[in-house]
Amino acid sequence: MTIYLNDQAVRVEAGISVAAALAIHGSAVTRYSVTGTARAPLCGMGVCQECRTTINGMQHQLACQTPCVEGMRVERCEVAQ
Repeated sequence: MTIYLNDQAVRVEAGISVAAALAIHGSAVTRYSVTGTARAPLCGMGVCQECRTTINGMQHQLACQTPCVEGMRVERCEVAQ
């Protein structure tokens, strides 16, 4: 299936999480903390909240708990802000 990572179309296997898709396509970083530290999935079960990202325009979605679906749009920070 095709999803969009920062508006770039990428192919992923059905059933994988957004966190896995991000890792497969370059970097597991989903966001940066207020101090500029890169954040990525840690626990893989939604408890730590480190994998929060924007999915289909909705902020603070858990990438580790969200399965990829056709046409999904994921926005992740590429640089510290």
